[in-house]
Amino acid sequence: MSTMGPSGSGPVVPRTGIGVDVHAYAPEDSPRPLRLGGLEWPGERGLAGHSDADAVAHAAANALFSAAGLGDLGTHFGTDRPEYAGAPGTVLLAEAARIVRAAGFEIGNVAVQLVAQRPRFGPRRAESEQVLSEAAGAPVSVSAATTDHLGFTGRREGVAAIATALVYVLP
Repeated sequence: MSTMGPSGSGPVVPRTGIGVDVHAYAPEDSPRPLRLGGLEWPGERGLAGHSDADAVAHAAANALFSAAGLGDLGTHFGTDRPEYAGAPGTVLLAEAARIVRAAGFEIGNVAVQLVAQRPRFGPRRAESEQVLSEAAGAPVSVSAATTDHLGFTGRREGVAAIATALVYVLP
């Protein structure tokens, strides 16, 4: 069942998408700052990647592209695009939101689940949600979980993030 658009102009058509992003920690002999959830985490080991490797922001952008049927992060910001080398995840998320809107969609919300042993995300959750919501121009919520030391995230080899997004088209 769909809801009606403004003034009964027809149904609002919602679309959902899923985005995933995974990054390994940067080698100890090539340290990088940790950027995660749009924030810098002083004293934490950074992640390896073409841009800043912010898995939370990247998963959010991937979910938006998925919901709109517009490819994925690599399609728009891949390693063949040198202008995005080292780019902040918030810049990629903002550009993803712009691309999605330019394709005729509005963004309802994005929800991201971070899977990592570190950093302790909870104390900075609200700060991250504010930064990511500003970048997307829509509500972004972030939750976090550990894997009780199981798998690559549990062994602290990297982090993963899984996101869902709701976009919609008004008639």
